[in-house]
Amino acid sequence: MNVSDGTLLIASAPVDGVVLRLFRGAADFLAMANVANASFEADGVQARRTAEDLERDYAAFTRCDPLQDCVVAEIDGEMVAYGRCWRVTQADGLTMHAHLGFVPGSWRARGVGRMLQTWMEQRHRTVAEHLPPGQHVHHAYVQQGEDARAKLLVACGFRPVRYFFEMLQTRLHSVPDFPMPEGLELRPVLPEHYRAIWDAHYAAFADHWGMAAPLPRDYDTWLESWVFQPARWQVAWDGDEVAGQVRTFINADANRHFSRARGFTEYISVGRRWRGRGLARALIARSLRLLAEEGMSESALEVDSENETGAKRVYADCGFEVIKRGTVYRKALEF
Repeated sequence: MNVSDGTLLIASAPVDGVVLRLFRGAADFLAMANVANASFEADGVQARRTAEDLERDYAAFTRCDPLQDCVVAEIDGEMVAYGRCWRVTQADGLTMHAHLGFVPGSWRARGVGRMLQTWMEQRHRTVAEHLPPGQHVHHAYVQQGEDARAKLLVACGFRPVRYFFEMLQTRLHSVPDFPMPEGLELRPVLPEHYRAIWDAHYAAFADHWGMAAPLPRDYDTWLESWVFQPARWQVAWDGDEVAGQVRTFINADANRHFSRARGFTEYISVGRRWRGRGLARALIARSLRLLAEEGMSESALEVDSENETGAKRVYADCGFEVIKRGTVYRKALEF
């Protein structure tokens, strides 16, 4: 990542003393982490960022140019908020111009969030003008508890369009024993399997809401991501084809910070030819037992509330219960 000079965007802002500038690169990461964590704490959201997390993530972005898509709010040289934009074009041609923003509780209700929102929506319009014709929308995901952000989005013309549930399983030592379907087998994940596992997951999700085809660099980014923990994965094969998978992972840093022992049963997919045979339940059950063996006491996942394959019912059968709801907000992008 190159280093920006942090070009000043607004010198005389609607909020006294606050200026907006562009992201300056690695020098901003520690302050950004502090701002994000203060925002999470104000909303009661169990999430945490470190400077190292941000440095890793920002280097891996494929649909965002942080030097142009990230905005920082400062007062007297101190970062008080920031926001970031990116865009994704779905398989159906719809381009989602997504954004997020973090404002600590002490800086809310002063107009800082509105400043960020105004800048990010204008950035979306600028980008959209240079993209191929098609449908474009502003897009934001709000976690339960982020009430101030939801209120701001509604005030800016956004409306909820989809809900996602966070589910938690807290009985890892009493997971039902769902058998593997006949003719399928589990195999240890080897490096020569990585590409087939990646491709099978995207093929299984091709018809899901919000799906976008991966970019060429996304595969290499995945191989280097912190959630890439293949020793924990459960992958079922039918001959030389991947029938289904659960790509389990653990965030040890978050567990230490929040004094919990949580794993994640995520990236769950079953190819069309193998659906309706109990494969997802069998893989999930094995994932949960593995987490128990590693000393975890719970596992979390997220699911689309309108998933057409009945995923929420499958997860409930495996002992997961809904604990939170996230909301996707959108509004038409006009330019």
